[in-house]
Amino acid sequence: MNEAIAKLLSPRSVAVIGASADPQKTTGRPVAYLQKHGFSGRILPVNPKVERIGDLPCYPDVASLPEVPDVAVVLLGAERAHQTVRELSARGCAAAIVLASGYTETGEEGAHRQAQLMDAAGRMRILGPNTIGLVNLTDGIVLSLSGALEMDAFPVGGIGVVSQSGGILGSLLSRAAARGIGLSKLISTSNEVDLELADFIDHLADDPATQVIALYVEAVRHPARFRAACLKAARAGKPVVAFKVGRSEAGAQAAVSHTGALAGADRMYDALFKQVGVIRAERFADLLDVPAALCTGRRLRGNRVAVLTSTGGAGTLVSDDLGVAGFETPPPDAATAQALRALQTGSEAVLDRNPIDVTLAGLRPDLLRGAITALLASPRYDALVIIVGSSSLAMPELLAGAIQACLPDSDKPVLAYVSPHAPEIGALLTQRGVPAFAAAESCTAALAGMLRASRFEVSGEPGAAALAPGPAALALEPLPGGPLDEAQAKAVFGRFGVPCAAERVVGTAAEAEAAALELGGPVVLKILSSRITHKSDVGGVAVGLLPQTIGARLDRMADEVEARAGERPHRFLVQQMVAGGTELILGLHRDALGTAVLLGMGGVTAELFQDTALRLLPCEGGRLGALSRAEALSMAQELKTWPLLDGFRGRPCADVQALVDAVVAFSAMAAQLGDRVVEAEINPVFVLPRGQGVCAADGVLVLA
Repeated sequence: MNEAIAKLLSPRSVAVIGASADPQKTTGRPVAYLQKHGFSGRILPVNPKVERIGDLPCYPDVASLPEVPDVAVVLLGAERAHQTVRELSARGCAAAIVLASGYTETGEEGAHRQAQLMDAAGRMRILGPNTIGLVNLTDGIVLSLSGALEMDAFPVGGIGVVSQSGGILGSLLSRAAARGIGLSKLISTSNEVDLELADFIDHLADDPATQVIALYVEAVRHPARFRAACLKAARAGKPVVAFKVGRSEAGAQAAVSHTGALAGADRMYDALFKQVGVIRAERFADLLDVPAALCTGRRLRGNRVAVLTSTGGAGTLVSDDLGVAGFETPPPDAATAQALRALQTGSEAVLDRNPIDVTLAGLRPDLLRGAITALLASPRYDALVIIVGSSSLAMPELLAGAIQACLPDSDKPVLAYVSPHAPEIGALLTQRGVPAFAAAESCTAALAGMLRASRFEVSGEPGAAALAPGPAALALEPLPGGPLDEAQAKAVFGRFGVPCAAERVVGTAAEAEAAALELGGPVVLKILSSRITHKSDVGGVAVGLLPQTIGARLDRMADEVEARAGERPHRFLVQQMVAGGTELILGLHRDALGTAVLLGMGGVTAELFQDTALRLLPCEGGRLGALSRAEALSMAQELKTWPLLDGFRGRPCADVQALVDAVVAFSAMAAQLGDRVVEAEINPVFVLPRGQGVCAADGVLVLA
């Protein structure tokens, strides 16, 4: 555990630089909040214009402080903050929180000030700048000026929050308090001149008070560190939930190949999160809903959910939303139905279907306890959602007590949907260990998050062999820069172990006829150009040609391409025609998050259907590694196209193992060529029936 971060979150002494004696002023809040929320350490205000703040002596400058503070909260403006930071560092302060704005978020001048700040810090750690600070609810330490701290008390629990937005930190703090959701630590990293997301994920993974980590993410600045920290949290059994803002992929359209258009930045975040076990919050509300469910420590082992209700409409609402998300709501098995019937007689009860409608459950705690016990004991269900109807408003304590009494009997997740507007009942249930939600969609999101958490397994880190350069890289001849033509591109792919269709480069009709005779059977004719990436768009591809027809077709193709593209092709490719396989796309994309391999439905409809899977290549010490066979197989199985590879409706099973080999080989090429690869794509790669392999039929490669 980093000692400076430990002191930052749990200081014994805090200096407040620029503190005001007026608690109504923004600069008066940190001291006031420290006292209000029970900080037991020493508070050292610094302000040359004030002798005392309340009963605390105030010091004129950093040099006058009677001791070296563990942490300093710097309230000065950006033009002066770096001077104070330098003084604090010289005195040996462990960490400083710089709240001022006016740094990189404002442009070039602000970036210069931020560089000054970092230089001034020396070995002292910096949180911020442009931050709202941090709140340690576990130990009652508030180092923030967020107005949310005007509240008198907050539920303390096991959710640690790290936000790159200061305002969002205050929003989550107040929203969680209103709903009875307990938090442990809240940290606003903001500009991240020094300490950043990964530092606090790493720390919270070791924090005994934190069970779940929630992230508000604007950008991951250090992907390798983020990856390592999230995997550490996963190994510690602490799920990470992230809400990522900024989903636009407009910039992806400028890429050279299909892969660039399909693998925009947001898709890269999806891939990163999936590979390190981060559960992505689709809505901002999910950033509290999902951690609240995970914090119960209950494990969801499957997707079968019982919905227990005394109000039919609300039960249907929840059941319908669960079904849309892929959850099952099967009817009770015979033994469970019999147990439910023994609890209540009469025609009102509906016990042979799901939702299970038990009338008067909200008014009879004994009936509610019995129904919950029966459903949790049933082998047919993996989780239970209880509908809290209007009948429960009169006796919320009895309701909460009845549900809470059943929790020790099972480790299955138990959630509540509060149908009427009754936030106080929701907060009461949540504090009793039953996460309660005011929207059916929230119940679904919580269960989906729990299911993803239970299914993620941390794979082994890549070994040295996976990261070492292979013989294919060493054997390659020097490659030219810029776009390669298709024949050159496939030659490179072939060197790394990706099987390619047999082909011949020709320049005349006579040469094309000879090549077609040599290859035998119907062939494909294509233009060969490094400047025209999508040949079919300009009439540069013809299939099913025979030796006696290919010559005339070549001349006609040259005319058509010249008319459409403005240049006449002089080189062509005669290629063996591949048939009987499933067309996929295999490509590469690189952005600030790293290098990723893309696999998806291929052919000319690749961009239309966007059925793709992405995986970022592992990176150790700045060196990329290839994907594992398990990762390559999981990519294929993730596709909607997967049934076509797996014998859909009597179709022959595809050679999946050969596909896995090709994906691994392609990733090894990307890893070993490194930054030289600007774009790389095979579209289509034909996956043939089992035992017949795969075949790359087209390729794009752009090298730096």
